[in-house]
Amino acid sequence: MDDITQLRERLQQILPGARLQQVGLPAAPAIQLMLLDSNYPQGDLSPQAVQRAMDNPLYWVFCWASGQVLARYLLERPEHVTGKRVLDFGCGSGVVAIAAALAGAKEVIACDIDPLALAATRVNARLNGVSLSLIDDFFAAQGPLDLIIVADVLYDRANLGWLQRFVERAGQVLVADSRVKGFDHPPYRQVALEASCTLPDLDESAEFREVRIYRAG
Repeated sequence: MDDITQLRERLQQILPGARLQQVGLPAAPAIQLMLLDSNYPQGDLSPQAVQRAMDNPLYWVFCWASGQVLARYLLERPEHVTGKRVLDFGCGSGVVAIAAALAGAKEVIACDIDPLALAATRVNARLNGVSLSLIDDFFAAQGPLDLIIVADVLYDRANLGWLQRFVERAGQVLVADSRVKGFDHPPYRQVALEASCTLPDLDESAEFREVRIYRAG
């Protein structure tokens, strides 16, 4: 079974009637992704459907706000990635990894523990004409890394412990986040603040539409 068929079948299992559609990103028009149809659902989801979606989160059918912002940040500032070996941690749809490749990275490694996220990243990489290396274990990345890029993984505070691992592994780290308030994790420092939203729009509260980018190194 090819990747796109696998993704469509899994989406139907969790959200019957939903489909994937090709979408250009408002924040980064150079990038196209296969995402959840913005017109879904037409009516209210049943409690069973809501519970099924919560039990089987399909993070890769959305382009989250922080991913859009970090993707644009890299496209507008290619000096961060040009000629470098880059790892995208928790790649989801692959949006930031794709941006790094388009911005001139020498190699981009997309890492996610979800095999469907890796399948979605393969599909989206082909859609954008870029080549990525894919792994499901951060510690499986071999050799030196120049830059680690991270978007939308700090929603779970248990993931904050990764921040130190990142700076120990690479000379530079860029983290985009809209969830953690009062971020105070030296040597990270805020370098950007932008408004954005998830695509398709989940009508999240205003506080989650402010994306901050933090840099270490």
